[in-house]
Amino acid sequence: MKLSRAAIALYVGLVFASGAVLGVFGHRLYTVSSVSAKAARNPEEWRKKTMTEMQTRLKLTDDQVVKLNAIMDETRTRVEETRQKMRPAYEKINEEQQSKIRALLTPEQQVEHEKMLKERQERQKQNGHGQAPRI
Repeated sequence: MKLSRAAIALYVGLVFASGAVLGVFGHRLYTVSSVSAKAARNPEEWRKKTMTEMQTRLKLTDDQVVKLNAIMDETRTRVEETRQKMRPAYEKINEEQQSKIRALLTPEQQVEHEKMLKERQERQKQNGHGQAPRI
C-alpha cells in the first residue's frame, strides 16, 4: 500500500502536534509541581485564612468569632511563653554541641568554623529568625 503525500504530511503533522502538546503538559506539570521549602508562613496570614475558613464553613456567629479570636490569642500567648521557657535549654544544648565541635577541630578549622557560624547567624537575621543557630 502506497501512501499519498497528503497522508504522509498529515501523519508527520500529527506526530509533531502530539509532541508539542506533550511538551506543554510536561512543562506545566514540572513547573506546577515545584515547591519552595523556604516559603515561610506568616502567622497573621495563617490566622486570617483559618478564621475566614472557619467563619465560612462553620457559619460562626459574631459572638463565636469573638470567642474564637480570644482562644487563638490565649493560645499564641501560651505558645510564646513556652518557647521562651525552653529557649535557654536549647541554647545550652547548642553551646555544648559547639564546644564539642571546636574541640574536634584544628586551630585553622576553628577559624573557618567561626566564620560559618557568623554567616549562618547573618542569614537567620535576614530571614527574620533572631534565634541562636540551630543544631
